[in-house]
Amino acid sequence: LKGMNKTFDILPTDIPLEKATFKRLKIDYEKKTNLKFEEKDFISFGLVTNNNVLTYAGALLADEDLVYQSRVFCTRWNGLTKSGGLMEALADEEFEGNILYLLQYAVDFVRVNTRKMWRRGELYREEYPEYPMRAVKEAIVNALIHRDYSVIGSEVHVDIFDDRMEITSPGGMYDGTFIQDKDPYTISSSRRNPILADIFGRMELMERRGSGLKKIIESYEFERNYKESLKPEFISTRSTFCTILKNLNYNF
Repeated sequence: LKGMNKTFDILPTDIPLEKATFKRLKIDYEKKTNLKFEEKDFISFGLVTNNNVLTYAGALLADEDLVYQSRVFCTRWNGLTKSGGLMEALADEEFEGNILYLLQYAVDFVRVNTRKMWRRGELYREEYPEYPMRAVKEAIVNALIHRDYSVIGSEVHVDIFDDRMEITSPGGMYDGTFIQDKDPYTISSSRRNPILADIFGRMELMERRGSGLKKIIESYEFERNYKESLKPEFISTRSTFCTILKNLNYNF
């Protein structure tokens, strides 16, 4: 793909436009931008070819489940590992379809399967969430937008343990480097799926300037019970990217 100067999300599928619907995309786009999603936008945004065939970006944003490897597996494990004893998992869900739905369902799963402590302040109740939801949402968005969709049979995993959450997606750094060797505050934007990133950027679901990792760290630093040992971690290999979010209330 790099040799052809193309990305996976721009490649055409064999699905004609009339075989798909885009109700969720149109509703969310109009809500976020205050602009009406017009028919011409399908081509100008790169969701449809000039022959009225969906690109993979269009297939991933259609209401129907058109790309099998776009699934997200979410699990709340019992303990600190994936083998926590007699009861290994406390909850698990498998989601598929439109990546806007995947984002919503994955974030909702985290909300349901995490807790929030609180105590009385001088005037108002002070809340202490296990994870900053801004960081959670940003990490899931990154996993959905920057993952390698060309890997058949792969999926994004959201694994919640007692002390941390791991969000893992197929595909390492797009430029072949390793995130643990870089400064997440200054890393430049390199997009594996620029069409998907552009759509999410237009709807303000992600940063266009490549500052997503910085936003995750800053979301943690804003919390009252944050300390340096709870700083989010980012680890990549040639084939995976993992964001590790620490439970702010573990041993608190």
